Amino acid sequence: MVGVVATLVATALTVGLTQGWGRTDQAPVAASAAASSAAASSAAASSAAASSAAASSAAASSAAASSAAAVPTAPVVLNGTDDAFIQLLIPMNEGALALIDQLDTRKADADPSLRALLGELRKAHQAELRDLRGLLAAGNVPELNIHEGHQMPGMVTEASLAELRAAPDAEVPSRVAALIRAHLAQTVVLCRGEQTAGGSPELKALAGRIQQARTAELSTLDNRPGAPTTAPVG
Repeated sequence: MVGVVATLVATALTVGLTQGWGRTDQAPVAASAAASSAAASSAAASSAAASSAAASSAAASSAAASSAAAVPTAPVVLNGTDDAFIQLLIPMNEGALALIDQLDTRKADADPSLRALLGELRKAHQAELRDLRGLLAAGNVPELNIHEGHQMPGMVTEASLAELRAAPDAEVPSRVAALIRAHLAQTVVLCRGEQTAGGSPELKALAGRIQQARTAELSTLDNRPGAPTTAPVG
């Protein structure tokens, strides 16, 4: 009976997200011209090195600032839709990362364009997980994998990974592409639902960024060399 209730709750949360409910020193003077020239050359080299170091430091500071900006510095209020969105997207991203890791165990020459895209997806999904968990913490909401074991749209399950492990190398790229496409497309749907019915401005903004990224990722996936023709995500 508990399993049935959990399944009904999970289904209701997904439907709600999909349909959109729940709105809330200077150097000494040189003794000769030659020494002076040598000193000038040395100073120029030091200046160039300092400039390079400063540029690297600025870039690092900028990256750190960008990362820090994604972490909420004040409490966040999450409504039911916000909570459902985060609790669903976290396992979806984790499943996609497991899928990417699975492809890494197969032939290195299999679909290089797909591998390149998945490398970018790995970094993006890891960053999204940090942001999502940061918002949960800021909202004082525990992380609960209420969808574990459920067959959810766009969710890469252990059964899918087992089938992939058993598949011949020649079939792996197409299987991975199909699974990752379903994941990306469903995330777009969920992000739309969050932006419509979510209550947290911070999370709605994150959902908007994720939706934009997923749309671009789908385009790259569908237009890579050798990709099959697929209908665009509306």
